[in-house]
Amino acid sequence: MDTRRLVEQLGRWSVGPGPLYLLLAARLRQLIDDGELEPGTRLPPERRLARDLAVGRGTVVNAYEQLRMDGRVVRRQGSGTRVAGTSEPRADGVPLTTQPIFLALLEPNEAEIGLACAAPTKPPGELVTAYRSVATELESIDDDPGYRPIGDQRLRAGLAHRFTERGIPTSADQVMITSGGQQALSLLAMSLLRPGDHVAVESPTYPGALEVIREVGAIPIPCGTGLEDFTAVFRDHAPALAYVIATNQNPTGTTLPALHRSRLAGIAAAAGIPLIEDEVLADLTFPGSPVPPAIATDRRGCVISVGSLSKSVWGGLRVGWIRAPEAIINRAARIRAIHDLGGNLPAQMATAELIPILDDLCARRATTLKARHDHLRAELGAALPEWSVPPAGGGQTLWIRLPRGDGTSFAQAAARHGVSILPGDGLDPSRQSRDRIRIHFSASEQQLSEAVRRLAEAWSGYAAPRRVTANSPVLAV
Repeated sequence: MDTRRLVEQLGRWSVGPGPLYLLLAARLRQLIDDGELEPGTRLPPERRLARDLAVGRGTVVNAYEQLRMDGRVVRRQGSGTRVAGTSEPRADGVPLTTQPIFLALLEPNEAEIGLACAAPTKPPGELVTAYRSVATELESIDDDPGYRPIGDQRLRAGLAHRFTERGIPTSADQVMITSGGQQALSLLAMSLLRPGDHVAVESPTYPGALEVIREVGAIPIPCGTGLEDFTAVFRDHAPALAYVIATNQNPTGTTLPALHRSRLAGIAAAAGIPLIEDEVLADLTFPGSPVPPAIATDRRGCVISVGSLSKSVWGGLRVGWIRAPEAIINRAARIRAIHDLGGNLPAQMATAELIPILDDLCARRATTLKARHDHLRAELGAALPEWSVPPAGGGQTLWIRLPRGDGTSFAQAAARHGVSILPGDGLDPSRQSRDRIRIHFSASEQQLSEAVRRLAEAWSGYAAPRRVTANSPVLAV
């Protein structure tokens, strides 16, 4: 690509706080995501771009490496740095997204079985009944524009009561309603992080969380899953924030024991690091499996809870929440007001109707998921016995190890056979999960059986690519 043209597209990329390489990476990421830098585009050599931007070569090297870790670019020795993804545009000329977790949402394909992004596909009857009840209430509203940046008061109070019953004393002022768990994470990232901040995360973890961390110019620091990993990262990197999924972890489906939770809360409190506990999947533990108390029951430090009904009730019910100290809630609400003034008030009012029966709804959903989990593992065991498919204790995903090759190239092979899956590389900032894939078991048993048949066909013709060693990051700027 012509360096002068790229410099013009970058514009005023260096305006703002934070290390230069992160600001440059953020601007390049925006150009890639907006389609201005199409998949396959070769970026200028590091020295040439550094010269034209009047920065050190290390700034460009680190920016390119950050984009590589984000999955936005591919770097190969001898062929330079190229924008990741296919170079073939859609029929309307818009390039395909390089983020597979969102591809099924942006580019739905009816012929494809989607095992990449999961949520209930049909609203339960109780939700329909709740909306009917709310319709009557809406008729009585007068002289009220319906803007609620913090959320519907009745729903906030209901969730506060629910937290209190779980041993986490909470007032309505400590709860904010969001448009799903993803917006909750985005608002927290914008509220608590600055460019260049470090965030301690499990590896692997939920890719949507990695996206919002990187979107604000922060850096996810992988911690593995052991306490010693978190202790080392807290000591060596002084992160501004930590993010964990303690119950039914995404993607592994594992749950942290009670003692592990208590110790994690303790080391975070001792280091003065706020800890986000993502509970979006916490209510989907399989029947018969005990669930330890939430990390937020430990009151030694600042534990922020994030939840949602998208996975337990219906994906189209865009209602989530943040439970945090009032100062954080107020800060997030101010940011939210700037972006959209407030969420869908009728949806929040309907959700308030569901709070008293939420445990029953979640238990029913968890029972269904357990049956589908068992069915999918049995089908995979019969058709693909060489795959390593550990059982999950809840949630909706399996974390699978491939005996050869890598998840990214196999995901492409699977897509050609009509199945979308997530390669492990994009879920693990440590880049130690290249041989993994994540698939969900939320689909019907019939769909899961057909998906396994297609995956087996894809695997039978799969040829592992020659491994390419990426450039090592240069941290000096």
